[in-house]
Amino acid sequence: MTIINSPYPEIDLREISITDRVFEGLGDDPDRALLIDGPSGRTVTVAQFVHAVKALAGGLNARGTGQGTMIALMAPNLPEYAIAFHGIAYAGGTVTLINPTYTAHEVQHQLRDSGASLLITIPHFLDTARAAAQDTAVKEIAVIGEAPDDLLSLTDLMGPPQDQQTPVDFRNDVVALPYSSGTTGLPKGVMLTHYNLASNIDQTLATTDTEPGEMTVAFLPFFHIYGLECLLNMVLAAGGGLVTMPRFDLELFLRLSAEHRTRRMYVVPPVMIALAKHPMVDQFDLSAIEQVNSGAAPLGGDVTDTVAARLSCVSTQGYGMTELSPVSHSSPKDRARPGASGLTVANTECRVIDPETGQDVAPGAEGELWVRGPQVMKGYWKNPEATAETLDADGWLHTGDIVRFDEDGFMYVTDRLKELIKYKGFQVAPAELEAALITHPKVADVGVIGVPDDEAGEIPLAFVVPASAAEPPTLGELQDHLDGELSHYKQVRDLRLVPEIPKAASGKILRRVLRQQVASG
Repeated sequence: MTIINSPYPEIDLREISITDRVFEGLGDDPDRALLIDGPSGRTVTVAQFVHAVKALAGGLNARGTGQGTMIALMAPNLPEYAIAFHGIAYAGGTVTLINPTYTAHEVQHQLRDSGASLLITIPHFLDTARAAAQDTAVKEIAVIGEAPDDLLSLTDLMGPPQDQQTPVDFRNDVVALPYSSGTTGLPKGVMLTHYNLASNIDQTLATTDTEPGEMTVAFLPFFHIYGLECLLNMVLAAGGGLVTMPRFDLELFLRLSAEHRTRRMYVVPPVMIALAKHPMVDQFDLSAIEQVNSGAAPLGGDVTDTVAARLSCVSTQGYGMTELSPVSHSSPKDRARPGASGLTVANTECRVIDPETGQDVAPGAEGELWVRGPQVMKGYWKNPEATAETLDADGWLHTGDIVRFDEDGFMYVTDRLKELIKYKGFQVAPAELEAALITHPKVADVGVIGVPDDEAGEIPLAFVVPASAAEPPTLGELQDHLDGELSHYKQVRDLRLVPEIPKAASGKILRRVLRQQVASG
């Protein structure tokens, strides 16, 4: 066995709740602006945030919907998102994080699977929330902001402030349940504990130099682990503050970054490409930017070099996945390396395995990345089979990504084993698209893969066997069919008509063969 250890010294990890870990970093200025709503400028101070979190925790427990309760949170990035998440966590509950752009069908699946009994959302998404809550365990819907007469508001859920964290088992109690497709299949609940999230904060902050009070613009959605942990939790725990954006808009992002003199940008590859190429960037004073960090999907060194030169900053990448809470590799600002996804963070071990033989590869060779450390998930929610496929008995998480390490310990993602498609940083499960497409009357069989795209990273390509060769489906017909069933980013972007879908004897689609067909033209 060849284990690649972190170049960083071991750090002492503690038994602490995620909210207490965030509270530790807030500093001693209660009037400091902690959360600013970007579009309106509305501000929440440190004192207001702490009071609201403790009041929500107290109110939830007083009404019996706190400790041990599964609560769904479906909202865009707002200051109240941080209050809701940490209020539930402080109450000893679990938050299942729902993409607010989901259709009612997708939301209902997550509500049913998680067993959530309370759903918190905003007025704009109430129609979707009401439709999705039908035939689920949801008993109540609460609204951030003004609520209709028949519903509760977030304020209604608050009560006398709770002074202490509700007792939890830090290593075993699940505090966050985001959904991920992992390496294969439909989205699954990823069980992340207080220990997972609090440990990953300390592991990752050991590689950064956040200054107390510095503001960071947060457009990365908090329902995604990158936004939840690397922005909402880590920035606050490091003593910084957040300017929230409910959705990405390049002009607003640039303006807010300039106004707040932000030192650091956290982005995804499509935004990195915009920073490299879009003429609008030159209209704003971004001279305070010292580092732009890209994550969620690999990015070529040419783009990172262009951004670094254009903004006179350091351009870095990190690596992680929902199942890793999410960070396993991070690039230090003073040792950035083009194209690299960073160094292994503290208290983390890696192996690189030959997928064919199951043996460790020679140093510098390519293979599947396995990771072991305190940030590795507890497992998949109510899915022991999927857990066993991804997390082995020795604690190694099989990532499904093909990587190599250079002689200095920097890791490079070169390919993937997993089926997951990364479209503009969002996860798209081929199986989910296939399940929706096969219901179209003109489709007899279908297989979906991701193909490279300069702007999106990858786009979903559908190989379709027509039900009738005389009247095959068009791309537009398939896209219309998916509209309303799945979110806008889970959309087929290209189509190939084929006589058959290659499959193994077990019936599993051989996506490797489909990718070979694309490569051969």
